[in-house]
Amino acid sequence: MGNTENTLIPPGTVVVGIDGSPSSDRALDWAIDQAVRERRQLTLAHGIDPAGVAWTDPMGGSHRAVVDAMADDGRRLLADARAYVEIRQPDLGVNQTAWMADPRVTLLKLAEKASVLVVGSRGRGPVASLLLGSVGLAVVRHATCPVVVVRPGNPGRVRNGVVVGVDGGPSSRATVEFAYRQASLRQLPLTILHGIEEVWPPNATDDDLRISVTEPLTGLAEKYPDVTTRLELVREDAAGALVEQSRRMDLVVLGAHHGGRLSTLLTGSVALSVVEHAECPVAIVS
Repeated sequence: MGNTENTLIPPGTVVVGIDGSPSSDRALDWAIDQAVRERRQLTLAHGIDPAGVAWTDPMGGSHRAVVDAMADDGRRLLADARAYVEIRQPDLGVNQTAWMADPRVTLLKLAEKASVLVVGSRGRGPVASLLLGSVGLAVVRHATCPVVVVRPGNPGRVRNGVVVGVDGGPSSRATVEFAYRQASLRQLPLTILHGIEEVWPPNATDDDLRISVTEPLTGLAEKYPDVTTRLELVREDAAGALVEQSRRMDLVVLGAHHGGRLSTLLTGSVALSVVEHAECPVAIVS
C-alpha cells in the first residue's frame, strides 16, 4: 500500500471518495458544503487497486502498464475534482491523495483521522449496478468516523430538515448530537424518531416512552437552542419509517452501535433498506 501523492493529510478533514462517477460527483458537492459549514479542510481521496488487475492485454500490454494507466486516470480524476472545488469554493483548503490500495482500505485508513467520510451510493467499477457498492458497504460497516452516503434524490422537492433514528439508550446521545449539529449548521428543524421495542410494557404510555428517549439527551436542546425539535414514536418498522421520512428530509442520521432495535441496522437487511432506499443523504454515526 502506498500513497502516490505523498501528501500529509491533516487530522479532522472532510474526506470524500473520488472515482469519477455521477454518484461520486454528488458526494463531492455534499462534502464541499460540509467542509465550508464546519470550517474544515477537504480531502479528495482515490484508491487504485493493482491487485484487481490480474490479466495481460491481448495486444501485449503488461500488468504494469495497466496499473500505470490506472494511476494516471486517478491523478486526472483528483485534478479535475480539485479544479471543480476551486471554482465553487476558492478559499477552501484542499488536500488530495491517491493510494495504491483497494479503495475500501484507502477510505477506512483515512477515516481514522477524518471528521466525516463522504461517499457516493454507487461506484463506476464492476459493482456499479448494485444498490450500494462494495466500497460504500465496507465504509458504512467499518469506518471509525461518521460516514455520509450521498443518495440521489429529487432536488426540486421541498425538504423538512434532519431526522435521526434512536432507541433511547445512552449510546444514542452521540448520534443525536451529530444530528443536532448538522441541523444547526444548516438552520434546519430536527425530528427524533424513536423505534419502540417489543419489550416495553403494553401499558406504557406515550409520556413514559418520551421520557425514556429524552433522559439520555439532556442538555442537547440547550447546547443547540437554534434547533427546533420534535419527537416521533414508531411502534413498527422503524427502518421503513426512516425511508419514508427521507423523501421529505435533507439528511437521515443513524447510529452504528446502539444496543436496541436499531442496533441491527448495520449487520442486516435493515441497514441496506435505509441506506439503499433513502431519497436523501444518510449519515451513519459510529
